[in-house]
Amino acid sequence: MKLRPYTHPGIILKEEFAEPHGLTQAKLAELLKVGIKTINEIYKEKRGISPLMALKLASLFGTTPEFWMNLQSNYDLYKTYSREKDSIEKIQKIA
Repeated sequence: MKLRPYTHPGIILKEEFAEPHGLTQAKLAELLKVGIKTINEIYKEKRGISPLMALKLASLFGTTPEFWMNLQSNYDLYKTYSREKDSIEKIQKIA
């Protein structure tokens, strides 16, 4: 099994959505009705995208919540695989 590297959704949020719309962290936090610390932690990859945040981002940017959740899920799978690769690869396949 090999997973390709995935980008943290906070980077996508910042570079593909917030910056093109000229949104500062403070303005984005205001629009999403969250604290600026939340946005900062997402940008710095210290916090993931929760289902509630996915719904808020989808509403704000006209995407789907699944878009945001898929970004997070793919990132989480990649990071976990990278960390646990040795133990995962020792598992014998039965099918």
